[in-house]
Amino acid sequence: MKKIITDKAPAAIGPYSQAVIANGILYTSGQIALNPATGEIVGTTIEEQTTQVMKNLGAILNAAGVDYENTIKTTCFLANMEDFTTFNGIYEKYFTGKPARSCVAVKQLPKNVLCEVEVIAVVD
Repeated sequence: MKKIITDKAPAAIGPYSQAVIANGILYTSGQIALNPATGEIVGTTIEEQTTQVMKNLGAILNAAGVDYENTIKTTCFLANMEDFTTFNGIYEKYFTGKPARSCVAVKQLPKNVLCEVEVIAVVD
């Protein structure tokens, strides 16, 4: 198992890694809308926060030597399912390969953000 660590994505805020690679598969931890440089939440809207989440995931994917196209599965968490359509509009700009996905509404997310996304990707 190999840990992926990059300063271009937020540092882990608990006892976990940004991502790990095991048997050719990358598993990211859930990413929220944190600015990697400041650790502060970026934005107050679903558009702003989703965009930052995608940037954070992109940085982790790049650190592992892959990109969004290598993604085979995502799990998406929304604080409010009413944000589903807006979230999808931004999500589809990044995950153009249309990986498998689950998307659920949850009662609360860390730091009261509006969305969180985790990725499973193939690493060649």
